[in-house]
Amino acid sequence: MTCLRLLLGDQLNAGHAWFGERRDDVVYVLMEVRSETDYVRHHAQKVLGIFAAMRRFAEALVQGGHRVEYLRIGEPRNRHSFAANLDWLIPELQATRLERMEADEWRVEQALIDAFAASGLPGRVVSAGHFLLERDEAAARFARKVPRMEFFYRDLRRRHRILLDADGGPLGGRWNYDAENRAKWPGDPPAPSWPWQQHDLRALWDEITAAGVQTLGEPSAQSFGWPLTRREARAWLADFIAQRLAHFGRYQDAISGRSATLFHAGLSFALNLKLLHPREVIDAALAAYESGRADLAATEGFVRQILGWREFIRGIYWARMPGYAALNALQAKRALPAWFWSADTRMACLRAAIGQSLTLGYAHHIQRLMLTGNFALLAGCDPDEVDRWYLGIYVDAFEWVELPNTRGMSQFADGGIVGSKPYSGSAAYIQRQSDHCQGCHYRHTLRHGERACPFNSLYWHFHARHQPTLGRNPRLGMTYRSWERMSVAERAATLAQAEHYLARIDQL
Repeated sequence: MTCLRLLLGDQLNAGHAWFGERRDDVVYVLMEVRSETDYVRHHAQKVLGIFAAMRRFAEALVQGGHRVEYLRIGEPRNRHSFAANLDWLIPELQATRLERMEADEWRVEQALIDAFAASGLPGRVVSAGHFLLERDEAAARFARKVPRMEFFYRDLRRRHRILLDADGGPLGGRWNYDAENRAKWPGDPPAPSWPWQQHDLRALWDEITAAGVQTLGEPSAQSFGWPLTRREARAWLADFIAQRLAHFGRYQDAISGRSATLFHAGLSFALNLKLLHPREVIDAALAAYESGRADLAATEGFVRQILGWREFIRGIYWARMPGYAALNALQAKRALPAWFWSADTRMACLRAAIGQSLTLGYAHHIQRLMLTGNFALLAGCDPDEVDRWYLGIYVDAFEWVELPNTRGMSQFADGGIVGSKPYSGSAAYIQRQSDHCQGCHYRHTLRHGERACPFNSLYWHFHARHQPTLGRNPRLGMTYRSWERMSVAERAATLAQAEHYLARIDQL
């Protein structure tokens, strides 16, 4: 009587109830399969990091006395899908039942439903034990009408008793300190470096490439930096609390060529693999606030990302899939520019954001939203291509979190489910939040002319072409009034500049 318990690469939760008992009749199964490496082209560090973390987790299970069956990417017996591998694992291990945790991605969940059904064995599905809102409740709450994130966040604050006063109201009298968290970084205080690891993953990288896996970006296999174990992830969390939390809030929307990481946490990779639990991350921030190491605005701004936004995005995903992945409310069809894969553009901000994404597998949320995402939105790029790019290039990108952020918030392809207006911006926003405009080939003050910043004319072109749809949006009233106040000649020159840039978009 043997039970096979399937573990996925993003289910490395040492605190899960499963691991509190050692049973001889349970075998934990982990698979490195091409069905997961090949559905999009992933960043090399994403594939390396997930596989390396899986291997370390499996080793820890063995050391803890658990039985483990691990299929490596290059093994001849590996048939490279969950179902195909279960076909031979079940008789080989004489399995009589199957168990698994809920998958975070709809695609994977369907594959596992089918694989378990095809096995003919009794099966059981349990919670992944990670999120602060169970999947079924999250999906049910978002099925008919999606609440605005702010009110969802307040509800979870009350439920989990986080940053509340004695009367159950928000500490400091306000729920949201976002207004204090939009400063441009002047360079002081200095931004501390992240506590990058120095893992030598060259042998694993050789296995991945020998298996034929196609990736993008730099593997950095000789000195791989991301945390791969719970111990390392907790060290990253402690470093963030000690070195960066105090300034995280104020500069969370800043962009700088002098620091790729600024005061951001860098914890999303570990969180999304479940090496860290969101509640322990929140509690670490709360402890810093209570001890005076971070003020209320910085602490609330960080807590909102974990307790509010992360859970909110997951709720939308599970309530609206699979149809959500096909939404294209603005009928965008343009291909992504070729330089999204090379960073070979004269726009300094995009060159930096894409360049560091290719090197590190990372860019912070404002770079993703207001640089790469903003450009794709303004240019009318196909959200299917945009989704694939974001899902592939970032080490922390899993579809449940990537898709609503990209297709919804960034591209407005969902027509307003995630956000009430498109997150669009001209060069004025980029200049206000970053130091990239100084020294750029283009001029952030110009709408048209040989060296006019493409963001300017594309911004007005986007709003002009979508005026029949967006012109009635009350949050865009000021934008359209500004457009109408321009002279006919100025509008014509701006639109002509945008058309010129769109016709040669690969050469910008």
